[in-house]
Amino acid sequence: MSATERHEKAGNPLDSREKSRYETSLRLSVAPMMDWTDTHCRVFHRMLAPHARLYTEMVHANAVIHGERWRLLAMDRCEHPVALQLGGSAPEQLAEAGRIGALCGFNEINLNCGCPSDRVQAGRFGACLMREPALVAESVAAMIAAVPVSVPVTVKCRLGVDDDQDFDQFLAFIDAVAAAGTRLFVVHARNAWLQGLSPRQNRDVPPLRYDWAWRLKRERPDLQVVINGGIADSAAALSQLEHVDGVMLGRAAYHDPYLLHRLNVAWYGGSLRTRSDLLRRMRPYVDTQLARGVPLARMSRHWLGLFNGERGGRAFRRVLSEGAHQPNVGWTLVERALASIQTGALAA
Repeated sequence: MSATERHEKAGNPLDSREKSRYETSLRLSVAPMMDWTDTHCRVFHRMLAPHARLYTEMVHANAVIHGERWRLLAMDRCEHPVALQLGGSAPEQLAEAGRIGALCGFNEINLNCGCPSDRVQAGRFGACLMREPALVAESVAAMIAAVPVSVPVTVKCRLGVDDDQDFDQFLAFIDAVAAAGTRLFVVHARNAWLQGLSPRQNRDVPPLRYDWAWRLKRERPDLQVVINGGIADSAAALSQLEHVDGVMLGRAAYHDPYLLHRLNVAWYGGSLRTRSDLLRRMRPYVDTQLARGVPLARMSRHWLGLFNGERGGRAFRRVLSEGAHQPNVGWTLVERALASIQTGALAA
C-alpha cells in the first residue's frame, strides 16, 4: 500500500475547503520559532489571523520517530492550515517523519535549511545544508515519495552561508531542490554565519538582501517564493507582495501580535477587533487547557505583546507575567490584566 493510500485509509485527506484555505494562506504566514511557536502560541495566532499559515517549531526527524510524539506534534484542530517544520539530513528519517506528520494532519511538511545554531551544525542540518544541495534534493525527494500528494513538501532556507556572495550559487541550490519536486521556498533574505555569530545575532547582523528573493521570483516564476526577515510593519509587508508570493512574519508576529491581526484584515477582509475582544475569545480554549492541567503561564507567555505600544500595555504585561506562575490561577487573572490597562493608561 502506498503512502497516499495509507493516508486516505486513515481518513485524513485534505477536503476541498481545507485545501483552499491552505492555498490562500500563502500570502501571510508566521515563521517557525524555537521555544515560541508551540501549539498554544499557534492557537492564539489563529485567533488573531484566521487566514494565515502557521508553522511549528523545528522538530528533529529522529525525535518525531522515536520521541514523545504526543507532545512534539501537539496540535489543536483550530490551527489549520499549519505546517510541520522538520530538521535533519538523513533522507530516510525525514521521509518517515514527514509521513508521520502527514498522518497527524499537518497541511505541509517543511525542511529547515536555515537555522545556524551550533547544535544544528553539529547534527549536520539547518543552514549548513545549503552547502549540500544534492543531499537536500535527495531528502526532499524521499519526503515527497512518503507523503500524500495533497501535503506539499517545502523548504525554508537562507541566501547562503558565511561570506557567500554569488547569486548563481544560491540559484543553483534552489534549482537542485526544485528539480526534486518542491515548488515553495521560504527565503530568509540573509546569509547564515556558521562561525562567530550567535543564532540571535544571525537574525540581525547579516545584511538583508531582499532583492535576491525578488530576483528568484522573476527568474523562476513557476516557483512560489515567500520572503522572511526584518519585516516589522504593515507597510513593509505590503511592499513585499509587489515582488513575491507571500510574507512570513517572525519576531514581529510574536512581539507585536496585533500586527498579525491587522494584516489579516487588510489582506483577507473582515473587521478589526479590539485587542481585549480577541484575547477574550481565547477563554474557551484556556478553560479547556486549564481543566487538563496545563498551567496558565504556558499559554499566557504568548500574549504579553498584545498591547505592545499601547497605553497601559506595561501594566497588562506586569499583571499577567507576575501572576500567571501562581498556583491554581485561572481566567480571573486575565480579566485583572485587562482591567489594569485602563489604570495603567490613566497613570501614564
